[in-house]
Amino acid sequence: MKLDRKSMLLYAITDRTWLKGTTLASQVEDTIKGGATFIQLREKNMDFDEFVTEAKVIKEITDKYNIPFVINDNIDVALAVNSDGVHVGQDDMNAKDVRKLIGKDKIIGVSVQTVEQAILAEQNGADYLGVGSVFPTSTKTDANYVSIKQLKEISKSISIPIVAIGGINENNIEKLRESGIDGICVISAIFSKPDILEATKRLRKLSEGIVDYEI
Repeated sequence: MKLDRKSMLLYAITDRTWLKGTTLASQVEDTIKGGATFIQLREKNMDFDEFVTEAKVIKEITDKYNIPFVINDNIDVALAVNSDGVHVGQDDMNAKDVRKLIGKDKIIGVSVQTVEQAILAEQNGADYLGVGSVFPTSTKTDANYVSIKQLKEISKSISIPIVAIGGINENNIEKLRESGIDGICVISAIFSKPDILEATKRLRKLSEGIVDYEI
């Protein structure tokens, strides 16, 4: 799947913490209907077979809406379900080695916190970067913080799309205006809300208001 900057506009990472009696698949579909432009499936406590089964269900939904779909960290699952790609962190395999395993046509995202990490990730073949944490977040309590100044420096240092991540919500998103990002990446700002579809609609509109390219 071709990746462009507009795919970064509203990037949603799944979290089953807030299922509240529903299914992850239905939550993902609601957030896509609300305007999410990219889905990452993140599961830290599932065995391989469970992960693959779930990923296949989510992929059916993202394929239905033609939304990019990547797997967090797990290359084996990404290959098993033929996802659009994979997202890796600084403690995972580097993008160059990931590319050898998943092929030239798949999407590779890399989490970075510094200009040096961003430049290296791009050189190694990353298609986009997730930069953060830009604000305090309950989802990843050990996250290193990236200032708005650092965010701007990173955006100027590379040519591939970047998405800001970490504690972003309706109340602080405006602080990211003119930071050079191509969109926002959220978890709890969508999935913890009682009405996921409406929460996504609001965030989509707000994200459209802070990026510097034409929607």
